[in-house]
Amino acid sequence: MSKPSSPRSRLLACGLAAVIAVSAVAAPFTAPFTASASASASAPTAAAGVPPLQKALNDLVRKDGFPGALATVHKSGGEARYYTAGVGNLRTRSKVPVDGRVRIASNTKMYTATVVLQLVGEGKVELDAPIERYLPKLVRGKAGDGRRITVRQILQHTSGLPDYDEALFADFDGFLRKYWRPREVVGLALKRKALFKPGKGWGYSNTNYILAGMVVERVTGRPVGREITERVIERAGLRDTYWPRARDRSIRGPHPRGYFATKPSGPWADVTRFDPSSGWAAGQLIGTPGDLNRFMLALLNGELLEPAQLAEMKKTVAAPGSDTVGGGRYGLGLATFRLSCGGFAWTHGGNAPGYTTRNAVTKDGRAAAVAVTALPVTLAGAKNVEKALDTALCE
Repeated sequence: MSKPSSPRSRLLACGLAAVIAVSAVAAPFTAPFTASASASASAPTAAAGVPPLQKALNDLVRKDGFPGALATVHKSGGEARYYTAGVGNLRTRSKVPVDGRVRIASNTKMYTATVVLQLVGEGKVELDAPIERYLPKLVRGKAGDGRRITVRQILQHTSGLPDYDEALFADFDGFLRKYWRPREVVGLALKRKALFKPGKGWGYSNTNYILAGMVVERVTGRPVGREITERVIERAGLRDTYWPRARDRSIRGPHPRGYFATKPSGPWADVTRFDPSSGWAAGQLIGTPGDLNRFMLALLNGELLEPAQLAEMKKTVAAPGSDTVGGGRYGLGLATFRLSCGGFAWTHGGNAPGYTTRNAVTKDGRAAAVAVTALPVTLAGAKNVEKALDTALCE
């Protein structure tokens, strides 16, 4: 699953050889509605005028061409507000489901990092130990050496290990259909040249988090999906987030369709159903914008990690070229997002065929998540998704 924090050109990595121009889809104004964070959502209520975030979502559809958009905002007092724009299905023109499920892609890295750090707190993993200790003889060759790469470095993207995504996207249709095992995608990465020597640079690579998931499985003796489910999803009370079963190409529950433009000027291809196994511990999870907010609030409030491990997670390094984490810093599965209203929020984000998510939480407890139902097809569109997130937190 592609990067929340890579250079702009890499945002279009999933099979896009060039910036694609698409015609906008008309989107009627959809009013937000509010609900207590602990109460079930009620029917939409009329709003006086168009709120700034609603306008931002409408523009993502009308001007940037995304088929649909949805967002959930949690205020610091606990109130939740929900927004939608566009359509959830281009064929039927049905509405975007309020707080519908999407593929949250690289946001999965935050969940995986949380589990690894829990194991650190339990004394089962050492952050500065080489991954060779947990994955003997797996990482060798020109891509890197597991004897010289630490657990901290794979979580921080300072390992120098190359990504495997370009090899996948060379056969985009095949990539969507195939069930990938973790060792297969790691094998693709190990055929490539190292980005830099361990600890001597920063480079976002999904390979790092496949290895992190393998460390979890080696240490616990259990599937990483089960560990994430029990240690994070259930503990944080996330009712709409789940780890897909092996070879499950569907999205369960209410969800907008996801789309992808395969060539300049379209048309849109429906890629809602595909096998997410290539993302695995780096990008397999499915969830809602609301659950992304709940997870990040629980994480930053110290409900999932002990203070020492949360402090390690928040130790950031410079991440050159990482425009989408505004400020260019990355911790252990957590990044920074500079706000137009001052200061920064903690963030990650994710891209998968059919869906883009951007999400963040502030120090005072404001949380927002924005999703659109396609990968950005213009550089401006990618930037405007981030602007919508900023609007959600600063309006």
